[in-house]
Amino acid sequence: MTAEDPKAEIRDQALALGFDAVGFAPADLGGVAAERLRRFLAEGLQGDMGWLAERSEQRGEPKALWPDAKSVIVLAQNYGPEEDPLATLEEPEQATVSVYARNRDYHDLVKKRLKQLGRWMAERYGCQLKVFVDTAPVMEKPLAEKAGVGWQGKHTNLVSREFGSWLFLGEIFCELELAPDPPEADHCGSCRACLDVCPTDAFPAPYRLDARRCISYLTIEHKGPIERSLRPLMGNRIYGCDDCLAVCPWNKFAQDAREQQLQAREALKAPRLEDLAALDDTAFRALFTKSAVKRLGRDRFVRNVLYAIGNSGDSGMIPTVRARLMDEAAVVRGAAVWALSRLAAPDAFAAERALALPAEIDEGVRAEWGPSPA
Repeated sequence: MTAEDPKAEIRDQALALGFDAVGFAPADLGGVAAERLRRFLAEGLQGDMGWLAERSEQRGEPKALWPDAKSVIVLAQNYGPEEDPLATLEEPEQATVSVYARNRDYHDLVKKRLKQLGRWMAERYGCQLKVFVDTAPVMEKPLAEKAGVGWQGKHTNLVSREFGSWLFLGEIFCELELAPDPPEADHCGSCRACLDVCPTDAFPAPYRLDARRCISYLTIEHKGPIERSLRPLMGNRIYGCDDCLAVCPWNKFAQDAREQQLQAREALKAPRLEDLAALDDTAFRALFTKSAVKRLGRDRFVRNVLYAIGNSGDSGMIPTVRARLMDEAAVVRGAAVWALSRLAAPDAFAAERALALPAEIDEGVRAEWGPSPA
């Protein structure tokens, strides 16, 4: 293939830079993806994620984001785990962190490689282009499907016949007219594994997600106290949730991540909940330096940890919980009260309430303590 039709060169260069899959799509999603987004937003399924609505027109149509775009190159990076990502769910004293967040923030790695590829393309073909990794209003999964990289499964995530569920995505919008690859067909068939495994029933129907019930949304995007009825269902998942990804039968073709920066750090494979609950802001930042978890902030992170401790059934962790009852952050104090209510005997909890509540002024935390005993 010549420079007049440079797909093969671009693909070879992308793979040489470390990407695992490459696909080409027109800078046109058609109306289906935009209509699905409009329906999702109209039903309020995005929860607190107001940013989804703020630039929804650009999100639904690539040319609305950059009118000069003619083609989209979709790049994928495999982050397949070496071990069963759900194994720690059976260890209530340990934390379960989503596979994608167990080492370096993938945005940094993928964006660096996208820029390298973009510079090479600009020099090679004299073209204008823009690179995107998740943070821009780009509907990555529909574009990846259109580019033949994979298809959106019933859990709304991308599935690849070669890599299963474990792909990070990035895009290059360019002004080159590149022949599109055939779109990938849906290969889910009658399988419902991803829908049935969801702990919180976050899928009202196949191919539809209610983010307000999704543990990934609740532990990462939601800023306040999590709805009380959902907390017991979270188990020890403190950052994200991989259940629907991990059970997909297409993972029989998945491969371990070959990129060292995407392989799990030992400290984040199965960290102890008690250790995580004790983190102050400085220790939190040190543990999660260059990690996606760092963007969450210490307070929401410890909130999640305390919910997990409350679900552990281990009364031996009550001293750890008690230490957070007077935390500076109200969301942490509230989570500590809930955890204590789950672990302590009723009379012991009532005694703690009598000691703590007179000094408590935050109404949200006051509600966690509940009504005064008769």
